[in-house]
Parts: sequence; structure tokens; C-alpha cells
Amino acid sequence: MPEVWPRSYESYSSTITVSTTDVLGSISNGATILGTGNVTSYISVSSQIILQGSATATNTEATPTPQPSNTTPCNNWPEFCSRQYSNITEVSAHNSPFDIPNNVASNQHWPVTTQLNDGIRNLQGQMHFVNGTPHFCHTSCSLLDAGPITVWLTEVYEWVSTHPYDVVTMILENGDYQPVTSYVPFIESTGITKYAYTPPKIPMSLGDWPTLENMILTGKRVVIFMDYDANQTAVPWILDEFSQLWETPFDQTNRGFPCTVQRPPNLSTAQAKDRMYMTNHNLNYEIDLLGNAILVPYIPLLPVTNNVTGNGSLGAGVEECIADWGFPPKFLDVDFYDVGNGSVFEVAAKANGVVYNRTCCGAVKSWGVLRRKPDMRWMVGVFVLAGLMVL
Repeated sequence: MPEVWPRSYESYSSTITVSTTDVLGSISNGATILGTGNVTSYISVSSQIILQGSATATNTEATPTPQPSNTTPCNNWPEFCSRQYSNITEVSAHNSPFDIPNNVASNQHWPVTTQLNDGIRNLQGQMHFVNGTPHFCHTSCSLLDAGPITVWLTEVYEWVSTHPYDVVTMILENGDYQPVTSYVPFIESTGITKYAYTPPKIPMSLGDWPTLENMILTGKRVVIFMDYDANQTAVPWILDEFSQLWETPFDQTNRGFPCTVQRPPNLSTAQAKDRMYMTNHNLNYEIDLLGNAILVPYIPLLPVTNNVTGNGSLGAGVEECIADWGFPPKFLDVDFYDVGNGSVFEVAAKANGVVYNRTCCGAVKSWGVLRRKPDMRWMVGVFVLAGLMVL
């Protein structure tokens, strides 16, 4: 994902408190919790969510009901329910929408629904405008055009709607550096904003994030970041990435995968240790395409790159990051996550102190799926998108 340098990055000299209204969530038996006001933090007490600050909370049922317990998995593990969002390492699908067969620029084998079923909890992709409509494209839409973002986002919305105990993150790359407001109508049309998390302050430091059970109970289970030109005062549910999440070097051709800060630049050590981070652990090599140098996934080395151990492995990279920073990455951004039969998830589980015992990849459903009758929206994913360049 080539980038024009230098880019401007958001910088906050002080914390901004956000006025949050109409917080709505439901627990497993149908009890509904409503809250309004200026929300500064969330605390789980019995079956209630207490919104601290100038806020009020009302439980619509008179009889307390249990919240998700240690037998109810959140993001596939019961242990994660009471953990802060920022204290869980998760596998990220690098360029999640780019699963076009026989295209050298693809980064994944499976479509987004399968990715989520397999345990992917961060979805990342680059956007470019095509005739006034944002598409997911890899560097150039003439190289790989995965279609309008609305198709993919609708599929994510459908999955989130039927998985009430899962929190999903998306990092939307603003490839054309357009104002964030230009994307809003397209994102809103998919319904995903129903679940979009709005943080109570800008920016959020490492210790500010709520627990997964808090996000589940309030129903705000989708965290949306944008890398460039986010504006949280104008669009509070699209979070500025680099003021809250830093990244290691991307487009790596070096198997050493240094765990250093690349974006945002000039971040101090103290600042880096007070926010989440993502390691870009995807290996590339350069090809010449019609006179243009293009970086594509280094597929022959994928079994090593995605492995638990070994030189250049994801497991070794995470261990290096922990040694350097004192805590593991929030996201492990990988190509073709299924190569290794779950090895990338095993690495994440080890970082989280849990045991990976799921089956991977491409066949199993995620825990906790709700059964429901299909409707026409389920058919979105079966349309073949025209205009894709197959190499």
C-alpha cells in the first residue's frame, strides 16, 4: 500500500470528552439497557451497565439477569469477556476484501464471512473512489478492484448481527485522502453504524478502552478506524487510527520484521507504550507490471511467515515485540491467514495466555451464531462483480 509522504497526522494537545447519547444494548435473554448523557466510562455491575459521568441508566426489566459469564465466549474465549478491548491480541486480515482468485494482488483466500467465522477480528482494506463510489482497490483499481465498499460492509453487518458475543474492528484505509464525510453515506447505507462504537474521549489511551462485555451489553461491537483524514469531532464513530494505534513498518521485504514505530512518525517511547499497536507481518516481493514496480505477497514463504516459530515467523515477531514494548500487539496483520492451518491464531492465543483449540480454516462457524431465516440481504455476497482485473 504505497503512501505519499509526508502525510499529516492528528495530534491532540489535550483530551476531548465526547457527548454520547442513546447508548442501547441487550443481554442474552432480551433485557434492554438504555443510557443517555456524557459517558466517560463503563462499569459492569450485576446485569446493569452503569454509565459514569453526567449520565443516567435504566434497566427495562425489574428482575436482574446474568451478564455473559466465564462460560460464554466473547470473541471465542470466555476469558476475554472481562478483559479490556486493548488487552486482547487478535489476528487481522491484511487487505481483507482482496480475495479475488488468480489475481497476483490478492491477499486472502477466503471471503470476509469465512474470515470472521475462522476467528479474524480485525478487517483491513484500502479504499479508492471509482466514478464517485468508494471501492476496495489494491493500490490501483486497475490492478485489483474488489467492488463497492457497501457490498463488503453489508456482509460484515450481516455477520455481526448474528454474532451477539463478538466485537469486530475495521481499519479503513483512505487511499485517495478524501474527507471522512465523503464515505459516511456509503457506510451508513449498510446498517453497520448501528453497532459502531463511539469512544467517550479523544484520543483513547491504552487504559481507556472498555471491556468486551461492556461493548457487548451496549451493542456497540464494531470499532471503525480510518488511517488518514479522520475527524472524530465531525464523525465520532470513525476513529482516527494513528492517535490511538501505531503500526510497525508495512510493505516489508525484510524477513526480520522490525517491531519499530513507523506510523505515526516521531512518536516517543512513552507515547508508544500508552496506546495499542499493530504489527504488519506480511512479507512482499517486487514485480514489474507494465513498467510499474508492484509489491505483492511473497507466497512461497507463507508457511514460514505465518508460523509459530522460526526465523521470520509471526511467533518470533510477537516475542520480539513483547520484549521491546512490554506487551503484545493488539493486531497481527497477516496475508493468507489460513496458510499454516491456524498457526496465526495459535500465536495470538499464546500472546493472550489461552489455548488455541479451534479448527482452521474455511469450514467452521464461529461460536454463538444466531439462527435466523435468510432474507435478500444474504444474497449480496453471491453477485459477481464486474470490472475485476484477473492476472
